[in-house]
Amino acid sequence: MLYNIRANLDKLNMNYMPVADNKVSNHIILRGHMQLEKMFTMKILATADLHGAQYRLNILLKNVEIYSPDLVIICGDITQFGPGEMAKNFLDQIPVTTFAVPGNIDTDDVDKAIDESKATNINMKRVEKNGVPFVGINGVNPTYTAIFLNSKEKMLDESVVLVSHVPPHGLQDKVFLGMHSGSKELREIVDKYNPRLVLCGHIHEDPGITRTDKTIVVNCSMGKRGEGALVEIDKDITVKMLG
Repeated sequence: MLYNIRANLDKLNMNYMPVADNKVSNHIILRGHMQLEKMFTMKILATADLHGAQYRLNILLKNVEIYSPDLVIICGDITQFGPGEMAKNFLDQIPVTTFAVPGNIDTDDVDKAIDESKATNINMKRVEKNGVPFVGINGVNPTYTAIFLNSKEKMLDESVVLVSHVPPHGLQDKVFLGMHSGSKELREIVDKYNPRLVLCGHIHEDPGITRTDKTIVVNCSMGKRGEGALVEIDKDITVKMLG
């Protein structure tokens, strides 16, 4: 199936070409053609919702070996209500650069354990990798999300990859009977700043890819099915769901 979808991304001089949606063995490929003044190349393995399960971490480690990513991103719920030591143990097993945000099931000591691990805790921060800016905001607490929206505007723009635990409302967030349960505050951020890519999890029932006019949203949860997503960023953004 071929979708004729174009995005008006004047600030970044981006021109989107048709999007290919190939569904074979639960693999989906989405490609947006972007013409940037500066070309970046990066391969990202993104996942969420390990929930303290070693077998899920083993799947992640297997995919690191298969795909050799430049960066692993974990979009929260590393543990099942802690402890922090488990989060540090899991993150320290990942042999490549890793960015992480905590999720709603991760306790306060997990947030601290991310800081103490080999991974980089990007929650409420902007961090660059290979010239690509990443901003983390886990979206779990609406008050924190609103504070972030009001006080950290300069961190957000159309070049950003936004890493959240909770998906934006209405975007890969369907639960029982098709109801949407994502963050309205986070959707406000997405609609206002139009980050090029959002990586999230939390909603186990709705892994996959969707988009607004200007933003690709990937729910990379492995909580129920699937193994996360492989994202390649250069002049294009290519997303392939794994598993």
